[in-house]
Amino acid sequence: MLHRSSGVNRNKNIESDPIYRNRLVNMLVDRILKNGKKSLAYHIFYQAMKRIRQKTNRNPLSVLRQAVRGAVTPDVVTETKRVGGSTYRVPVEVVPAAGKASAIRWSLIACRKRSGRSMALRSSDESMDAARNSGSAIRKKEETHKVAEANKAFAHFR
Repeated sequence: MLHRSSGVNRNKNIESDPIYRNRLVNMLVDRILKNGKKSLAYHIFYQAMKRIRQKTNRNPLSVLRQAVRGAVTPDVVTETKRVGGSTYRVPVEVVPAAGKASAIRWSLIACRKRSGRSMALRSSDESMDAARNSGSAIRKKEETHKVAEANKAFAHFR
């Protein structure tokens, strides 16, 4: 008898980082990663966390969680559906894991667009801004919600 998998590895083990022991940190470091230089990505991330601790006098991990989960993660996004020769942007609720991935992606895009000296400085500034409900990543989330709200009429195409 042949067993078929659904194509999704449900037991995917996402290891946690060495210092904070948090999977969110590991997801963020994996997205910072360029050209396979993971040690450099960890170095950038830990510098950013140190700067967040100095600026806010709070646990940098809680600031990061508040920024990603609370502020930047979208509730609704739009999917493109083609119905009868026309293309519609249909609003769809976001699965929590996909929302977190979008939040991380948007915040890193905002970091890279920011002017500043190093990626660590830009990353820490963007995280602190997102925790305070301001910044480019928050703007992107609000823009996405606005588009979904405008296309609410097409929700029946889901």
